[in-house]
Amino acid sequence: MTDSPASLRSAVDAASKPMLPRIVNTRDLARVKQAAEEYEAVFISQMIQPMFDGIKTDGIFGGGQAESIYRTMMVSEYGKAMAKRGGIGLAHSLAQGILKTQEVP
Repeated sequence: MTDSPASLRSAVDAASKPMLPRIVNTRDLARVKQAAEEYEAVFISQMIQPMFDGIKTDGIFGGGQAESIYRTMMVSEYGKAMAKRGGIGLAHSLAQGILKTQEVP
């Protein structure tokens, strides 16, 4: 997936052939892409959280409330990094849906 708003718009046009509203500009497309990517990041974080729940921490420096908070933040950052690098394709579908709901009849 490319990062430019123009390529996102052309991909959406080619995939779903919607009549995009005339008020949509490149700034709006960038905001749609950002919102879709943020949603995908949260989704990915929720999907991978159970992988880290089973990891036990033993020893003198393991465990505690601080580690639990750190691990949650780490999983959130993993989700953001994965979504930024293309993720699982959810952001593209979400962006298409968002743009389709903004169609002008």
